[in-house]
Amino acid sequence: MNKPLIYALLLSILMVAAPHAEHLPPWVSALCAALLVWRAYLTRIGGALPKRWLLTAITFAGAGAILIEFHTLFGREAGVTLLILLTALKFMELRSPRDATVLIYLACFIVITNFFYSQSIPTALYMLATLLVIVTTWVQLNGQSIALKPRLKIAATLLLQALPLTLVLFVLFPRVQGPLWGLPQDAFASSGLSDNMAPGSISRLSLSDEVAFRVVYAGPPPRREQMYWRGPVLWLFDGRTWTPGRTARTIAPEFTNLAQPIDYSVTLEPHNKTWLFALDVPDRLSVAADLTHDFQIVRKEPLKARLRYDARSHLAYRANLRESEQQIQRALQLPRALNPRAQRLAGQWRTEGANDAAVTQAALAYFNRENFSYTLEPPLLTGMNNIDEFLFESREGFCEHYAGSFVFLMRAAHIPARVVTGYQGGEYNEVGGYYIVRQSDAHAWAEVWLSGQGWVRIDPTAAIAPTRIERNLAAAVPDNAALPFMARSAPQWLRDLRLNWDAVANRWNQWVLGYNSELQFAFLTRLGMEDITWQKLALNMTFVLGLVVATFALFMLRHLYTQRPDKVQAAWLRLCSRLAKAGLPRAPHEGAQDYAARVAAARPDLAEAFRDLATRYSALRYGGEPDEQARQMFLQRAATFKVRQGIIRAS
Repeated sequence: MNKPLIYALLLSILMVAAPHAEHLPPWVSALCAALLVWRAYLTRIGGALPKRWLLTAITFAGAGAILIEFHTLFGREAGVTLLILLTALKFMELRSPRDATVLIYLACFIVITNFFYSQSIPTALYMLATLLVIVTTWVQLNGQSIALKPRLKIAATLLLQALPLTLVLFVLFPRVQGPLWGLPQDAFASSGLSDNMAPGSISRLSLSDEVAFRVVYAGPPPRREQMYWRGPVLWLFDGRTWTPGRTARTIAPEFTNLAQPIDYSVTLEPHNKTWLFALDVPDRLSVAADLTHDFQIVRKEPLKARLRYDARSHLAYRANLRESEQQIQRALQLPRALNPRAQRLAGQWRTEGANDAAVTQAALAYFNRENFSYTLEPPLLTGMNNIDEFLFESREGFCEHYAGSFVFLMRAAHIPARVVTGYQGGEYNEVGGYYIVRQSDAHAWAEVWLSGQGWVRIDPTAAIAPTRIERNLAAAVPDNAALPFMARSAPQWLRDLRLNWDAVANRWNQWVLGYNSELQFAFLTRLGMEDITWQKLALNMTFVLGLVVATFALFMLRHLYTQRPDKVQAAWLRLCSRLAKAGLPRAPHEGAQDYAARVAAARPDLAEAFRDLATRYSALRYGGEPDEQARQMFLQRAATFKVRQGIIRAS
């Protein structure tokens, strides 16, 4: 193996494995880097490769360490880690073209694994550039005498030739519901809201600028303070963490006095949970899902792929005016031995003779007047009585602190209450005409059940930091340096730039990553294929692929049937035709010199001139690379022959 080819293979492996560095255990990254550097050094000095027993020992030791690290050799994390380690080890035994071919195939396979972690436009462009390097290396393997620039041209041509086939497969390959191939559970990342809430959980989530979902409204959008996107509802409190608790069998949700209906479409990013998001409260959804007793929208399976659905919600409503006693009792449960000061404060409000609505207002007024602050970095609450610690000592918190302590106070005052988590607000993208709801918009609020009103949403954060609800998180936090870049107040030009990029990314998500069976059916229907099945799709795909391959084959082989005009031969044939009209035809088997000799015998006056033409023709036709000057001289002399009164003259 020559050095340039080995270095090209090294570059291919580095490019395809580099994005995995943030996913691999540090020791694996260090080991792979050491192996590649070692191989490059041996190539440079011409040293001998390590013994096979040493590579075998490293292989088994590495596999065992991966097994200890992940407790398995299967799944996304363990499988990708093992694959990259084995590729680096294979590079250490590179000796023959066969080994180089195996490495090229492994590099192509690792390209696919990068899409397990990211399917964004930058990832796709980077993988395309990586594939160009890999194909260029493959061309070098099969034609080592070709220079770099021609190799790149050949590789680019091959990729461009594959583009039509790729498009045909993308458009016509029959889509199925769910992933094309099964993957272990760890292949699907879990992001976004959790089904539990503790102090600091949502504030940490608010430091992420990842997109949770995008929304397009069919008509005028609601006001920002009405954009409450309902997620998990939390009932059970153990003194520190709120959880859903055990689901109770209760009556189905009932809504009355529904008003302000609004239609919209949601494109939800995969979060590996069962719940969907909708504005409070939804009454129609375009996908299969259930509306629970506490108004959550849940699916039977976790969301592992981007999902687009249409929904209609009512922003004004009364919910469960006739709530079951079982639900009421669930909404009153408290660990009675904890947070005695908060319980005494709530008992004081109750003993003052106020009704339930007045107690809720007293709690909001307490938050408003007692110098509470809204911050992303509240002090840690380490004691068992963390509600007391927050209400009477630190008084610094994020939305989960206010929602959790408010619900505790309500329950201590014997008012049914529960915590609701989700998202609030969103950023409008003027370029794409949709709202972006990010993880930094994560929020928690409370619901209380009031007689005659049902479940009523109360957001304690609005009493502390109303700008969080009316504007955004950046406006509510005094120092927004801790916020993610996308959540900060940015210059207009920078905001326009990121919104334009998000619009492009959204198109990519909708029409490339989100090209599912429904979109495929809609697209083919517009092409006139209404009655389409997967069998017909497969036949159409096979036919179109065959047509594309045949077209390319004809184009590539066009030189086999294309007749290139030869001016020298054409001039000679015209000269022969003139002689034939004068009574001296050339026999089909007769060569130029033989024909010239016969013409000279029949017409001695033409011997010298025609022998000269025949000699020039033979030299141009059969004498190797023709001289352009001689070619032009022959064409000129052949064209000046004239036939007059049966005499052929050369001028």
